[in-house]
Amino acid sequence: MRQPITLPGNDQELFFDVEVDPLRDICYLHGFVERSTRDNGTERFVAFFADEPTPAEEEKAFAAARAYLQTRLDAAIYYYSKYERTVYRKLCSKYPGVCGSEEVEALFAASRAVDLYFDVVLKATEWPTSDFSIKTLARYLGFDWRDPHPSGAASIEWFDRWVKSGDPSVKQQILSYNEDDCRATRVLLDGIRDLSVRDGSLGDR
Repeated sequence: MRQPITLPGNDQELFFDVEVDPLRDICYLHGFVERSTRDNGTERFVAFFADEPTPAEEEKAFAAARAYLQTRLDAAIYYYSKYERTVYRKLCSKYPGVCGSEEVEALFAASRAVDLYFDVVLKATEWPTSDFSIKTLARYLGFDWRDPHPSGAASIEWFDRWVKSGDPSVKQQILSYNEDDCRATRVLLDGIRDLSVRDGSLGDR
């Protein structure tokens, strides 16, 4: 660790990742892995999927994700890079009937939400890896994805196949990839906590 870090001490934790098709300009999946009291046995994957590439389905998935988050106001939220916050600000602008901008800003407030990439990895840690992507760091910590070639680009391709075919196995491939991304974020958080505890640089807020 290059400097001390302070992380939320909440008993409930959410690990959050979205999937977006930029060509269709649609956020088609909001995925969460939730965990209680840092016990991996309590983990549960929750997903909100847009079954069609339409504004109505995008809004429906966003509204469902927002409703879910409203039931988890005591949970700390972890994500990797500012992308999720950017997407939620855009969705709020597109669908103001779902929620207001104040709610989105509160969701990502520093008191409960942590961007592990910008707030922790870049600012406070050192890694013996060629880059700091979530794929690289989670694999360094022993985690691997179920798909042999996981990537956001692959998820977009799978979504295109789902839209054209309606094949449930393709939808499951998308969901499994997103779940693995969320769980990789949890693995990274636990790895950071382990490093911080060993060198005495961790504090809970």
